Amino acid sequence: QVQLVESGGGLVQAGGSLRLSCAASGSILAINDMGWYRQAPGKERELVASITSGGSANYVDSVKGRFTISRDNAKNTVYLQMNSLKPEDTAVYHCNAEVVTARLLNIRVSDYWGQGTQVTVSS
Repeated sequence: QVQLVESGGGLVQAGGSLRLSCAASGSILAINDMGWYRQAPGKERELVASITSGGSANYVDSVKGRFTISRDNAKNTVYLQMNSLKPEDTAVYHCNAEVVTARLLNIRVSDYWGQGTQVTVSS
């Protein structure tokens, strides 16, 4: 069983910063892509940023220059540093990981999700 546990959300004023963390645990052979998604009330979930196992990152246009995604492969952890936060960044942020596991010589690649952490930016 694999679990993703997020931390670091909270309430911050516009212009402030927050750092989200997401640690994966369990019977993990490897983790491919990791990412952060967000969902605001009444809106669809959107991909905010993703990072490959080699460290290549991609961002949605609205956060470029403000957010930075990084990962520590030794700790199976992905981070999202969010600077210059805006009220429109308010959402529940979920981490996602494509995890490689093995059981009885069977290799499996599956998507796992964290439970979500609330980020609220006040104006």
